[in-house]
Amino acid sequence: MGAHRAKRPEKGLGLIMGALMLSMLLAALDQTIVSTALPTVVGDLGGLDHLSWVVTSYMLSSTVSTPLWGKLGDQYGRKKLFEAAIVIFLVGSALCGLSQDMGQLIGFRALQGIGGGGLMVLAQAIVADVVPARERGRYQGLFGAVFAVSSVAGPLLGGLFVDHLSWHWVFYINLPIGVLALAVVAAVLPSRTKTTRHSIDYLGIVFLGGASACVVLLTTWGGSLYPWGDPVIIGLGAGAAVLVLLWWLAERRAVEPVLPLRLFRLRAFNVASLIGFIVGLAMFGSLTYMPLFLQVVQGVSPTMSGLHLLPMMAGMLVTSVISGNVIARTGKYKPFPIAGSAITAVGLYLLSRLRTDTPTLELSLYLLVLGVGLGLVMQVLVIVVQNAVGFEDLGVATSGATFFRSIGGSFGVAIAGSIFTSHLTDDLVRLARTVRLPPGFAEAVQADPTAIRKLPPEAATAFMDAYSEAIARVFLLGAPLPLVAFLLAWLLPQVPLRQTTTAADLGEGYGAVSTERSSLDEVERGLWRLAGAGMRRDYYRRLGDLAGLSELPPGSVWLVTRLGTRGSQTGAELAERAGVTVEEGRPYARELTERGLIRQADGGTRLELTPEGERAADRLVRAARDSLTLLIEDWHPGDHAELRELLDRLPRELLGAAADRPAGR
Repeated sequence: MGAHRAKRPEKGLGLIMGALMLSMLLAALDQTIVSTALPTVVGDLGGLDHLSWVVTSYMLSSTVSTPLWGKLGDQYGRKKLFEAAIVIFLVGSALCGLSQDMGQLIGFRALQGIGGGGLMVLAQAIVADVVPARERGRYQGLFGAVFAVSSVAGPLLGGLFVDHLSWHWVFYINLPIGVLALAVVAAVLPSRTKTTRHSIDYLGIVFLGGASACVVLLTTWGGSLYPWGDPVIIGLGAGAAVLVLLWWLAERRAVEPVLPLRLFRLRAFNVASLIGFIVGLAMFGSLTYMPLFLQVVQGVSPTMSGLHLLPMMAGMLVTSVISGNVIARTGKYKPFPIAGSAITAVGLYLLSRLRTDTPTLELSLYLLVLGVGLGLVMQVLVIVVQNAVGFEDLGVATSGATFFRSIGGSFGVAIAGSIFTSHLTDDLVRLARTVRLPPGFAEAVQADPTAIRKLPPEAATAFMDAYSEAIARVFLLGAPLPLVAFLLAWLLPQVPLRQTTTAADLGEGYGAVSTERSSLDEVERGLWRLAGAGMRRDYYRRLGDLAGLSELPPGSVWLVTRLGTRGSQTGAELAERAGVTVEEGRPYARELTERGLIRQADGGTRLELTPEGERAADRLVRAARDSLTLLIEDWHPGDHAELRELLDRLPRELLGAAADRPAGR
């Protein structure tokens, strides 16, 4: 059995993919790795009231910058931009590690986030540049795994670095890995990649980012650093309102708006975006302040505080995967955000009952409940918005859904910080009047939480109770928010799912930043996953029936498609591609030779189709195209030239790929 063997898409593809995955892992880890290090950072640099901004500044800058990175990459090519993103990220990481106070750390985290946003969006886009579509599904699956691993490993790694090195290494560890990724990308990634002319919505990006920053600042400072009636707070509110108005005016005139206004006329998009906002708020608010409770109140090490968060991450991972699979099988998505938001509210309420003597098992169960609730919601939201919009808005709607979840995370950390600081300040002032303390000790504890350990036992207990109550108040006041999501989830329209929207990947559930992806990319990704699943269910037998070749065994059908789409090939190459030995494949070739569909060429060293075989291959390609057309008929391919081109191209890339021993019996 023979073949012109499928050429690898690019020299050094393995190195390229390794560098891309390393880069994305760095950016994803930096959203969670600092959580377990924050108590130590505050102890070193002071500024407990600014703790939340170490997380918020990174998330906000990465979220707002991703649309710009995506469009610039399309327009000017991705290699140089990706290298620039790595450099910005590494410079930000080095400066974070060198920070001398909280103000510097927050500013450098924002710089790091700008680079991190570029790493996220460009790494995924480069996959489409260097990997053929028929190979892309398995690589996208690896990127989904990177997101999941980063969510689980981030808090644990942060704790390990703090315990065995110092908090500075939470940032320094990025440097050798990032330099390695940069060197590989510079050496191996092709310089000339596909470019597309875009009209970049600079005004929309600036106004939307500015409005988001104003509201985050307002919620962080209001009632804590400044009274709610202070001119600074009023000015931030007015600034946010003006920027939203300017954004609305800019989007009306933009050729390619960052968030088209027509999306907000769709109930499904509005409801899913609000639910995503609340999910992000609950998840990152919890991640930021739980390590503070564990390390300051319960006295565990940073490493152990990371381990304590694993039940939450495990619950998120397991239920996210389960819900995605159940939706793909049943087409019913509405029950999951309803149940998930209710369980999330229960989880936050349970966490509001935390006290200094809460047993580890009880805490783990509370975190598991919260993780289960979040996981049931996360995977569903992208599916809902993809199912609600037309083809032309598919990519931007997907980006919009993840954008609102990321902005919700920024708000969650900021609001949790404001609640915690406000209540802790009040409690410490009250304690300073009732417990005999050294002068200025209340202020010292706010600057360095570990100073509590220097107090006499009775005073230390009182202070730890104050910390516990302040953190519990964060969860108590946060618990009603998922109930809002619970009510909103009932408003989600339950409509029949398009088949491609049931093929959402794990990365969409765990991706914490918006990724600029085209509508065509979204449909193609879904088709490849559906086609890959079909290959594992006797695809070539069914294809032969559709093409009127039911008399041929599946292995012979595969052989015709392989030769028809890849040209003449050797027997050894065909056998290797099919995952069989030459002897196992010979009966299928003999069957086709006897029917006059293939013949030997080049002195018997290669196999090729006869004219009759070429006609049979054409019938198989048409049958495959017809079956793919049925999968996307809801997208109305007759109205979109891009979809018609995809249907002409995809069958030839799909057939003969041999993903599950298609030459088997």
